[in-house]
Amino acid sequence: MLNKIKTIWQILRRLSGDDAYERYLIHYERHHAHNHPDLSGHDSCHAPLSKAEFYKQWQDEKWKGIKRCC
Repeated sequence: MLNKIKTIWQILRRLSGDDAYERYLIHYERHHAHNHPDLSGHDSCHAPLSKAEFYKQWQDEKWKGIKRCC
């Protein structure tokens, strides 16, 4: 029964976007954390966004543009 509750909780967190920052950090670790020098010799990857920066960017992208039917 406890496993079902945990699974339901994980689904609710994903649907609501509550786990978005954790998923962002996992993605960052897999794809961006290992800095590889670009052709100019500089690291091409940036540091991960802070939680506040991440949610600000997420909200800005969500609400940019016209959001109406007519």
